[in-house]
Amino acid sequence: MLGLIQELNWPNMLEESINYTKIADGKLISIFKQHPEVSPKAIALFCHVLNAQHIWANRILGLAPKYQVWQTYGVELFEQISAENFKLLAQIFTTIPLDKEITYTNSIGDQYKSLAKDILFHVVNHSTYHRAQIATMFKLDGITPPVTDYVILKRDHQL
Repeated sequence: MLGLIQELNWPNMLEESINYTKIADGKLISIFKQHPEVSPKAIALFCHVLNAQHIWANRILGLAPKYQVWQTYGVELFEQISAENFKLLAQIFTTIPLDKEITYTNSIGDQYKSLAKDILFHVVNHSTYHRAQIATMFKLDGITPPVTDYVILKRDHQL
């Protein structure tokens, strides 16, 4: 099993995963824009998703983030912030080796080191986790959540 994992093409897998995240997030943003009645908790949680993507991308690039982990803002900023995030994430693939060790300080001031590829994997996983929570909140608000399952988007040629 370890041999199989070592043979994986990390750059392609991570780029596709980031692209998947961009498309899935875009589907949520469309729902937020169409339904002003969505719960403030769902809005705050998606702000957190966008903020985390922004913070992690900036950590990898060695830049200071503009947003805090739980900072909230209006739905009208979602598209702009998402576009900025994915521009930063694309920049990582052209400027940072995926096996580069990144030293960063978390939101409470503790310092850590992680590989760029591990951070990018976390960004994708974290976003997926919270999109599922937001989908549940949409259902509670009587809103049909968008389909954001990777395999379905892939099958339907949206990826």
